[in-house]
Amino acid sequence: MIAIIDYKAGNLTSVERALIHLGKECRITDRPAEILSAERVILPGVGAAGAAMDVMKKSDLDSVIYDVIDGGVPFLGICLGAQIILDRSEENSVSCLGVIRGSAKKFRNTDLKIPHMGWNNISAVCPHPVLAGIDERAQYYFVHSYYPDPEQRNDIVATTEYGVEFASIIGKENVVAMQFHPEKSGRHGLRILQNFCEWDGKA
Repeated sequence: MIAIIDYKAGNLTSVERALIHLGKECRITDRPAEILSAERVILPGVGAAGAAMDVMKKSDLDSVIYDVIDGGVPFLGICLGAQIILDRSEENSVSCLGVIRGSAKKFRNTDLKIPHMGWNNISAVCPHPVLAGIDERAQYYFVHSYYPDPEQRNDIVATTEYGVEFASIIGKENVVAMQFHPEKSGRHGLRILQNFCEWDGKA
């Protein structure tokens, strides 16, 4: 079973529908026992980092996430989930989960429309199982005003250009996270989700 963590940050049912389309058993849940017993865990989300972290701390979901990751379970962050696994966010200077060293930074190019919304490419920086069989020309759907900025270059899996080159996929050990929405990115996004569902958590 794949657990989709419910921390009141939206975007849950679209992830659930995509997994069901792929024939995967999944469950939207905030119950620690269900999350900890899952074979894979997904942390999706849209909205503000501060509100998300408040809910997690009050419900002890932050501790559950640490236990999942420490246990080597394949873990996927999507959109806001790719930002709050970092140390902090520039959005009101919020302290986040600190799973990967770095911060979520705000786009500062005033010549571009913010949020970055729509289709864009990704460029692989290093091989990763979630990118197996992916067409390099494929585009993915983005909606965000902040982007992941890991401290370590080797935690960057893929980058995207939007006024600045930013990390659109980050990863470390059994954790991988993407700023775009694979569940809203057509067949190419579904392929990434399929790859995650087959990944053993080892890069």
